[in-house]
Parts: sequence; structure tokens; C-alpha cells
Amino acid sequence: MGIYHRPGKLKDALAVLATTGARPVAGCTDVFAGTDAQELRGEVLDVTAIDGLRGISKTHVGWRIGATTTWRDVLGTKLPPAFDMLQQAAREIGGLQVQNAGTVAGNLCNGSPAADGVPPLLALNAQVELASEQGTRIIDLVDFVIGPRATTRREDELVSAVLVPDASVSGDSRFLKLGARKHLVISIAMVAVRLDVQDEIICDAAVAIGACGPVATRAEVLESALVGTRADQADRLVSTARLEDVLTPISDVRGEASYRKAAALELVQRGISDVLEMRS
Repeated sequence: MGIYHRPGKLKDALAVLATTGARPVAGCTDVFAGTDAQELRGEVLDVTAIDGLRGISKTHVGWRIGATTTWRDVLGTKLPPAFDMLQQAAREIGGLQVQNAGTVAGNLCNGSPAADGVPPLLALNAQVELASEQGTRIIDLVDFVIGPRATTRREDELVSAVLVPDASVSGDSRFLKLGARKHLVISIAMVAVRLDVQDEIICDAAVAIGACGPVATRAEVLESALVGTRADQADRLVSTARLEDVLTPISDVRGEASYRKAAALELVQRGISDVLEMRS
């Protein structure tokens, strides 16, 4: 059995990482599911007792989501409508036990192409704050998750927070997920949509698609087409943006690649329609 660390201070946790290369864990909702061993091997760093890593707060430049903030915390926090998609995703991340234990940072660090938290955070232009004994660096979420089970976190770094800039907290949002059932299921396809409409003109648009490639992706061509368009003309742009050309889903037991593409396009269409209907 390996050594178990549970420090109460961030500096102590960073010292453990710098000297041991221990594996950071929090809710462990995916850690145990990803191994057939009876116990975690090697040194383990439990970050759930670290002061200041849990909770959501407003800062002078945006919003800060602490690394050990749980999905239940996300659901229980009053947030602007742009965060609705993140809270809607939180309701579908496992059952209540998973939502009570699973953390926002853990969902990102797991690197799953079907991680429900990634598309909403992408659509919020989220950034990842990484701390080490050498200091803190901040990178865009799109540059953090780089492939299945792969991130750009160094072994001596710990994700300390997810940051959402004020400029992205505008408009209304919607998260839609297709699975074999409503809850406790891995996504076949999922979509997060955020639209800011002023005087019936879309002035900002973010559309992110998950489970349809090695990483979740922003539909940049569609976003560009939506900005400047009248709200009542938005639906027709989905078919002309050729989203299927940028989606690279696999075929597996949950669905064929062609089905995932078709499902993603339908979810994008529904997501845009749902957001626009919220305003009527």
C-alpha cells in the first residue's frame, strides 16, 4: 500500500508534489472506476482538506471556482444565467453521491472526452489555474485538456481553481446531453450553448460540443456566423456551418460515429432554440 497524504495547506501539498510525484485526488469518483486494483498504488495526495480550494466566488475580473468545489456546490450557488449550462450539466453528472463528492477540477483532470463539465466551461472561456512551488500559471481550458486522459498539468502542479472571465458571463445558456437514459450514463453527445442577444441581434455566441472527438471542441465557424445575426434567423445557420466536418467521434457500444454526429447537430439546434425561447 502506498503513502497517503492529506495536508491542510496548499504550500504543504505543493511540497509533496515536488518531492514525491504523488497522485492528486479529491472525490475519487473516476479514480477507483479506472482501476481494477483493490487499492490505489503509489503515493496519493488527498486535496480535500486544503484551505481555500473549495467554493465559488466573484472576483474583480470574473468568477473563481475552487478546485475542490463539488457539483453539489455548483448547484447550490446563485450564479448569473450564463452559468445555467454548467448547473444543468451538474445535475446530470452521476447520481447524488457522485455530485456530492465529484469535483469540478477532477472532471477536467480526468481528461475524458465525455466529461460533462468541459463543454459548459469551454463555452464560458474558462481558464485553469495551476500552482506549484515555482509559482502559479494560468492557461486556457482549451489548451489544458489535450486528448483522452491527457492534460498539460505537470507532475509538480496542482489545479487550484477554474477561472471564468467577466466578459464571458453574458447572455443565457443551455446544456443538452444525449445518453441511453437520463442519469448515471456516459454521454453519446452533449452540447453547451451560450448566446447574448441585444435588441434582437446576437452579439456573442459560444457553442461547445463534447463526446464527439478526442476532446470537447468549440464550434467556431458556427459561432462566427451567429454573431451579428438576428435571433429569429439563428436556427438556419446550424445546417450551413458544416459542423459535421469538425467532429471526429468514434463508434462504440453507445453509438456509431455517424449517429453521434447527427445527434450533436440536433442538440446544437435544440440548444440554440431553447436559449432563444428563454427570452420570449
